[in-house]
This record gives sequence, structure tokens and C-alpha cells, in this order.
Amino acid sequence: MTAKLRPIVAFFKDIDKGDLSLAGGKGANLGEMTQAGFPVPPGFAVTVEAYDIFIEENDLLKEITAILKSTDVNDPEQLNGASKKVQKLILGSPVPDIIFKETVKAYRQLSGPFRKALVAVRSSATAEDLPGASFAGQQDTYLNVKGESNLIDKVRACWASLFTARAIFYRVQNKIPHEKVKLCAIVQKMIESEVSGVMFTLDPVSNDKDRVIVEAVWGLGEMIVQGSVVPDHYVVQKDTFAILSKEISDQSIKLVRSETGNKEVEVPLKDRDLQKIPNEAVEKLARIGQKIQEHYYFPQDIEWSYEKGNLYIIQSRPITTINTQKEIKATDLEQENAKLATTPFLEGLGASPGIATGPVVVLKSAKEIGRVKKGDVLVAPMTSPDFVPAMRVASAIVTDEGGPTSHAAIVSRELGIPCVVGTDEATKKLKEGFIVTVDGKAGKVYLGGKVRIEGSKEVTPKYRKNLKTATKVYVNLAEPERAQEVAKMNVDGVGLLRAEFMIADIGIHPKQAIKEKKQEHFINKLASDLEIFCKAFGDRPVVYRATDFKTNEYRSLPGGKEWEPVEPNPMLGFRGAFRYVASPEVFNLELQAIKKVREKYKNLHLMIPFARSPLELAKIRKIVAGEGLFTDPSFKFWMMVEIPTNVILLEEFIKVGIDGVSVGSNDLTMLMLGTDRDNDEVAEAFDERSPSLLWALRRIIRICHKHKITVSICGQSVSTYDDLVQYLVRKGITSVSINPDAVDRVREVISHAENI
Repeated sequence: MTAKLRPIVAFFKDIDKGDLSLAGGKGANLGEMTQAGFPVPPGFAVTVEAYDIFIEENDLLKEITAILKSTDVNDPEQLNGASKKVQKLILGSPVPDIIFKETVKAYRQLSGPFRKALVAVRSSATAEDLPGASFAGQQDTYLNVKGESNLIDKVRACWASLFTARAIFYRVQNKIPHEKVKLCAIVQKMIESEVSGVMFTLDPVSNDKDRVIVEAVWGLGEMIVQGSVVPDHYVVQKDTFAILSKEISDQSIKLVRSETGNKEVEVPLKDRDLQKIPNEAVEKLARIGQKIQEHYYFPQDIEWSYEKGNLYIIQSRPITTINTQKEIKATDLEQENAKLATTPFLEGLGASPGIATGPVVVLKSAKEIGRVKKGDVLVAPMTSPDFVPAMRVASAIVTDEGGPTSHAAIVSRELGIPCVVGTDEATKKLKEGFIVTVDGKAGKVYLGGKVRIEGSKEVTPKYRKNLKTATKVYVNLAEPERAQEVAKMNVDGVGLLRAEFMIADIGIHPKQAIKEKKQEHFINKLASDLEIFCKAFGDRPVVYRATDFKTNEYRSLPGGKEWEPVEPNPMLGFRGAFRYVASPEVFNLELQAIKKVREKYKNLHLMIPFARSPLELAKIRKIVAGEGLFTDPSFKFWMMVEIPTNVILLEEFIKVGIDGVSVGSNDLTMLMLGTDRDNDEVAEAFDERSPSLLWALRRIIRICHKHKITVSICGQSVSTYDDLVQYLVRKGITSVSINPDAVDRVREVISHAENI
């Protein structure tokens, strides 16, 4: 199509790769692939000409230029303020009649007679999808749009998304004049995707040009982009198109179309661990991908969809992260991967493994947690329990302070998201809106969202599957959402089920619930969450640690300020067992929930934290007995060992009547060594393998064996230190309770220690 025509609307069949200035990168590619015969869903472009007419007729250019010219993009407040002003201008301006009429006419033609088609409205900037540029994903996409008015609104919203804070910042950083980048809105018929995914026509990790990489998820493909689920991963050899390897993910949720937009739904149990598309479809995709690469003479990053046995190509763009250096040798793999990943922008301590990419949101305090949206990278000086709601939706956590046992580290591991702590300067160097990739294992943060970090299978440790050991391997858990996933691992049960997340989810302080006569809701919600764990683990034990909120944490619950004192040192204050004696009516809510669950699931047991004296524990045992829980001989009553007095008077605690203990090595180390693991000034004195701790652990194990009760450990130490695990196994510990990411490694360490 020649530039002279400059139509307002153009169908894919009428545009090609030469129409970049008219249809943007995405539109030009879709037109090119349509003309080349690739299976692209039909659609049309509301062209850059329409955008120009809209800006001109509403006289917006001068106002937009003035706003952006006076903005310091390195100041998050200025940047966000400018973005909001410009977008408000665009969204509040009318769409000229000529654009409205042409767009509606094309939509009716696409829909067919008597129909209003469901369409996707995608942004296509004039500088995106080009080799060396990475504009893709910076503007908005809207799925399942239906009706003429909705369509026009979404086209205008796409135009406005050219001025998101992220897009403005990116253009300034790359010295691209704002007025040089314009936007075409792509309108494309929706495919009812049963399976969606991405495909790379070379291996983006190793740069192996003889490979096609296909990734697939149930439902809509946004979940791959968001990193919400792990996709199937297929490696296909070019020329032969043989599938060289397959990694099938266990996917529990998927994104599907609904009447009000998209929604997450559970994947049926029978489908969760199935291969997402048949081998023939994988092979066919690879062949299509190879042909697209040959057409463009450049490796491609391709989005695809699968519906009723048919494959569709949603879009294709050049891979912009190709390493043009010499081929990587297996022996140099780790070093070369570091080069591929580029130089880290920021380094700290790896606190929770995994890799995630997202836009930075810097929080100065917990009062700002509402700014964190799903997929953001949360950056803060340090986190506290008040941050947990935001941590749940974040894709990764980065902090200035803290170590591997800090709040940020522990909660991130429980949530299964990457975390880097102790960077010293994250809140200073990482600016609002930066796109970063966080490597939670290596403790590194990279600028950009296309960074590939992980090594290949050759350098990934391999552990024996279904390995059995005499020493039990339990897990630490807190989130009901992770129960089914973790239950499928090679674990013997849950050694530490933390109550705090579940209580926080109920959304009210327990005393406030009692005051408002909502205790039944409190009990039922807690019981419902506990059932999720018990059901997932079947006949394997689930040891629930009763609430160990400190006063500052309880105060953050709705209604909490009315009931909680302000303490100078909450760690040594009104917490744990002392609370159950002082407020038995609150403890009773937990017991009622446990009792309710045990009517159906006998694998639920109770553990008491922070018991300061045998007398205190005896009072608690009487409260538990009053609820009739001890009438069932299958019920187990455990105690945490986390205060020096627990070690010194352990035999007296055992005489009260307990079935087992679990060492909370985090608190025990702090209290024995007189140090605070979260205080950078003294954190280096925190040593879970110090001689005094080893003495305490030997004493605990010996006394428990003498009295024939079980002895476990559930602190961070056994998830981190293999030598400590070996030491404890040799001394006769009954079980260890660890983070889910450490299960296979620790099981292997235990097996080795048992067989020495």
C-alpha cells in the first residue's frame, strides 16, 4: 500500500511490512503474515492516520508537548503526574465522526451480518517490533471487546496508553522524541483459546539456532506474560522437527473469557498435569515458526493460539536479545549465561529462588501498599507483616536491608516468589516504572524485561525422584493457594503451618470479631483454609502452629488498634502462649476451627509457640483438653522450642504432656546469641551453627529420645545449611521442616547422611 492513500482503516489483507508508518510494527507484521498465507485471525488496523486526525482535531499536540517538556522523568511523582494529565486529555477528547464511521463500518464487516464480534484491541506503535527496539508490551491491549461503543472507547484507550509512565520514561531514556512515536490500534477477531503460548525460532537462552522453543499454557496467553503460571516447555529440532525434550507443567489456574472481561478459573484436576497440546501441534507450530523466520530473514518471537484443533498466529516480532558472539560451549555455559544476562544493575543476597520480571514500585512505608499491582516488583527498605497484602501480588521483592532470614526473605519463600535482600541502595537506584528482572537465587537485579538468566539442564542439579529416608522431610507452609502444588512434592507432611496469613485473610482482629459477634465467620473461614491443607496432604500430618502474631502485627488487622498495646520490643512482648492464657476466648476460636476440621480430617495437629514456662504450657493444655481434642488418640500436641528456657527446662515441659517438639531456630538463635537478624548493625552475629546452638540442638535431641517423643526443626537453617542437616541427622533428629524449594536437595543430603 502506498503512503499517499493514508486510509483511516485498513484490513490486514491490504497492508504489509512496508506500512510501518501507517499500521505500526504489530499491524505491519500481521498484514505481512496474512498476505504470506500464515494462519492469522482476521482483523483491521485503525491506522496512524486516525491517530493524527484525532490529535489534530482536538488540538492536543501543544498541550501534550508542554506537559512532557516540563517533566523530570527521574522524579516518580512528576512522571506519574504527567502521564495522568496526558492520558486524561486523550480520554476526555471526542473521537471525530470520520474515524467513528470508518471504524464501525470495518467492525460490522469483520463481524458479519446480525453479529457483534468479540475482538482484541491491541496497540501498535510505529517504533515497536523492530530489531534492536523493545516497545512491545509498553502500550495496552484489551481482550473480549464487544459492541461499537466499546470498540471506540478501547481504540481511544490504546491511543492514551502511548503515554503511560513506563512508555514516557522508556522514550526519554532511549532519546526517542515523543512526537516521533505514533500509534495504530489493531482490531483482531478473538480466538477462544483452549491453549495459548509463545514460540522462539532459536533458543533464547543458549542462542542455539538449530532449536525452536515452544511454551504453552491452558487458556489465554497473558498468564505466560505475567509469569502467573509455569508453561509447558518443548524443545524442537529444526529440519527434522523432532521434539527433543518436554517439560510438562502442573497448571492449577488459567485465564478465560467471561461476560465482564477475563477471569482466573481453576483448571480441572484431571487436566492439570496433562500436556497442553499434542505432539503433532507442537511439530506444526515449529514448522510455521521456521517459515515465519525464513519469511523475515530474522529469528522471531511469536505468540500463538490453539482452538478446536486449529493453530493461529497472533503476532510475531524479531527477537531483540540475540547474542552475536561465538557459540557457547558446554564448559563455558555458566560464564556465557552471565554475559547473556548482561551486567547486574544491583546486587544483594539471594533470599528466595526464582526469576521474575516486572515494573518497579518503590514503597517508603506500608501505608503505600495499595500502589502495588499484580506483577509489579516491590522495592522497599525492608518489609514487615503490614506489607504482606502487596507481597502477595508482587512478582518479586527487593529490599535495602535484611538477610536470608529476614521477614522479606521468609515470606517470599512461603509465597514462592523471587527475593533479593540486603542491596543497601535498591530504593535509591531503582526508579518507579523501571522494568527489571530479579534473580532471587543469585541475588541480582538486571535492567530490562527480556533478560535470560537461568542455566541449562547441564548445570542444573539433579536429585533422585521419590527418594525415601528414615528422617522425615516436612515443609513449612502458610498460603492455602500453594497446598496442592507442594503436596505433590516428595514430602512427608507439613511440619510448620503458619497461621498468620490465614488469620490476616479473615480480615478482622479476633477480639473485634467477638465484639461484633462474628466469631462464627472467623471460625468457619479459618477451618475452610485448614481443610485445604489437610485435604491436599491426605494421611500425611499437618502441624498447625497456633497464632504467633506480635502486638505490632495484630494492630495492623482491622480493629486491632483498639485491642493491642504499643510495645517497645514486640518480639519479647505479648505473644505466643502467653496470649492463649490471657485471652482464652481468642485461642478458643482457633481450637473450634481445628475441632471442626478434625471431624473430617484426622491429620491436623496443634503446635504451641513461645511457651515461657511449663506452668504456662500446662494451662494451655487444659484449655485444649476442654475442647475434647485429646479424646481422639490420633491428635498430636507439639511445642515449639525457641526460648533458652525451653532448652534448659525441656524435661519439665515434656512432663506437661506433649507428643513432640520442633525447634524454631530463628528465634532460638537470636535469643541465645542476643542478636537481631533483621538489624544490619548486628546481623552478622546471627549464626545458627554457633557452638552454643549446636550444644542446644544436641541436648534437645537427647532429651526427646530419652522421653520417646518426636523432635523436629523448622527454622530457616535447615533449608540453607547442608552441613547442619547432616549433623542433625547423625545426632538422631526425627524430622526437618523446610521450605518447598529445598525439598529435593535436603532429602538427598539426609539420604547421604543416613548411609554414611
